[in-house]
Amino acid sequence: MTITRGTLLVAAAVLLAATGCADGEAAASCSGLVTYDGRGYLPTAESGFTVGERLGTATVEACDDTGDGVDNASPGSRTGAYVVRGVDPAEAIAVGDGAAGTELVRVHR
Repeated sequence: MTITRGTLLVAAAVLLAATGCADGEAAASCSGLVTYDGRGYLPTAESGFTVGERLGTATVEACDDTGDGVDNASPGSRTGAYVVRGVDPAEAIAVGDGAAGTELVRVHR
């Protein structure tokens, strides 16, 4: 199995979302936020979903884990956005460099 940069970024986003950051202000900026089609999505630990066709490109937002307002920890990046079969993309999408190895993200309300 090949691990790609996008997979690593999504995995890091999930880990950061699960553990949080050092303080309240920084924690919000390290939530693992992914944006696509004007909506924000957050990582979930859910598995067992089926990936459909590619929707386009999503952005994994930069993370300011120091709280100083400078995105010096992990820069934002772009990754593929995919349909999750049986789920409206306004509710959840899969993100990753290819259909195999994607992570599920749900819309942030």
